[in-house]
Amino acid sequence: MNASKTPDFIFSEPEKVYRAKAKENLSSHQLADFRKCPQLYRKKQLDLIKDEDRPAYLIGRAAHKLILEGQDTFNKSYAVGGPVNPRTGNVYGANTKAYHEWADAQGKPALTDAQSALITNLAAGVQAHKLAKVLLSEGIAEGVVRTEYCGIQCQARFDFFNPGRGVIDLKTCDDLTWFEVDARRHGYLHQVAFYRAVLAAAAAGKMFPVHLIAVEKKEPYRCGVWRVGDDVLGMAQKENEAAMRRVLKCREVDNWPTGYEEVRTFDYL
Repeated sequence: MNASKTPDFIFSEPEKVYRAKAKENLSSHQLADFRKCPQLYRKKQLDLIKDEDRPAYLIGRAAHKLILEGQDTFNKSYAVGGPVNPRTGNVYGANTKAYHEWADAQGKPALTDAQSALITNLAAGVQAHKLAKVLLSEGIAEGVVRTEYCGIQCQARFDFFNPGRGVIDLKTCDDLTWFEVDARRHGYLHQVAFYRAVLAAAAAGKMFPVHLIAVEKKEPYRCGVWRVGDDVLGMAQKENEAAMRRVLKCREVDNWPTGYEEVRTFDYL
């Protein structure tokens, strides 16, 4: 396989298409829901529980768009600013009726000037990190892979795939000092282990490196890069695969427990 060429089994498609195909394909986020609670996974699958959308998620998505896909794509995807109050000469506040009416009329997600400035600073923080800049210098953003893995049709959408350096996952965080703790707490390691394994299933077993890039959402917008160790990925992959075997069992009997059906014992401080 040519290291400088993106593999043919990684392709681009609109996010709406990817989300629609989650009905038939297991994703890393769905597997994370299942590991937490099989019943949660099933209810989301049946649209009985909707994913919550928070302001922080909007910032994260917009930052990904700018950092990974560039200014032109960002400009096409987001509206920035707002209507000006003729009495004050200032833009209406984001909580006002005038702003909401303006935002609704844009036909795409809207960002305030303050949000746009934050996203610009995040992008500058990533670009200031020499290794992060190299990792994102060649490859495909938001590439998709679909294949069978562990007997289940799966899909993965990578933040970025660099043919020579593998999977790159971009995260924003509140404090870079605690990113490694947050990565474990939020399941980032299981997420990228799933990415690597699905990619390997499509690539006839070839294992690609995995990197995490994290950038801080406050001054001085510190950016860090982590190469995720093969041992860590292997352990997370084993836990993912054990969960996927449970997915198959739950599907077979159509029984989706919460995971808290039995009495538990507090036996440590």
